[in-house]
Amino acid sequence: MDFGEIRIEPEIGIKINGESFNYKLFESLESLSRTYSQRKTAKELHISHSVLNRRIKNAEDKLGEPLVITVGSGSQLSEKGYELLDTYYKYMARLEDREEIIIAGGHIITGLLDAISPTLPFKTLIYSSDDESAYELAKQGLVDILALDDPQIAFNFDLDFRAIAYDHLVLVAPKKPKTIESLNDLRDLKFVQVKGSAQRLAWQTLKQSKISYSVERVVKSQFDAYKIVKNSNDLYTFLNASYFSGLDILKDETRHVVSLVQCNDDKRNIYPLIEYLLMDGQKDIGEQGFVPIRPWKLR
Repeated sequence: MDFGEIRIEPEIGIKINGESFNYKLFESLESLSRTYSQRKTAKELHISHSVLNRRIKNAEDKLGEPLVITVGSGSQLSEKGYELLDTYYKYMARLEDREEIIIAGGHIITGLLDAISPTLPFKTLIYSSDDESAYELAKQGLVDILALDDPQIAFNFDLDFRAIAYDHLVLVAPKKPKTIESLNDLRDLKFVQVKGSAQRLAWQTLKQSKISYSVERVVKSQFDAYKIVKNSNDLYTFLNASYFSGLDILKDETRHVVSLVQCNDDKRNIYPLIEYLLMDGQKDIGEQGFVPIRPWKLR
């Protein structure tokens, strides 16, 4: 049976302190915020004045606060009424059908995605941050895909992630480095740590090998760490080989994946984007200095 073009518009309710408020209340508050008249609002919504009054009164009884106040010969929303309507607007904004896929994540993987975005058959909005900050945005429902430089957050919070490439860490040295030829030469070095990065693998290796070291600075960005080290005389750091040149002294020990977590199950083009990156997109990923998850060949 052909119904032609179907337009779907979400009508949502919100639960506050265990009490449910359906879209009809917010529809009434939105109208009142414009008309400043219960009579005009009732007419606009095609309901009787008594139905409108009962709808508002029931909500006020649940909240224990007035939502509408009388001003002169008209009505307007109370401070609580505007607060409730603003909350509704925020949830409605999240349900709008956006063509762009919003991605937020670590500097390394978002740099990769941004570099190959012109070749993707999908429209994306990519925000670069650190893994932890991006995860906070994902918990609030503000992103479609969480992109992780290090899968540790996914392990910690039992997130279903898809690895799209391999990377490893290189040792980046200062202006006047000491000679480093073996693991033991890392003893007593001073490091700049990048919070939330795959450096945890390097620290684990040093501790297991009983190599003493110290962390002198902690930053959120690998690019900040690189600048600090290159402008110092005695600081070192471990950074992703896909972006930085350095010694492969812990190449095998720091091999890890960069990955994606699908956060929005309602958006139909998110899964196809991830699948594309795991198939046709592997060639572009490899050309950006990462090791593809799946083999590819230049055509």
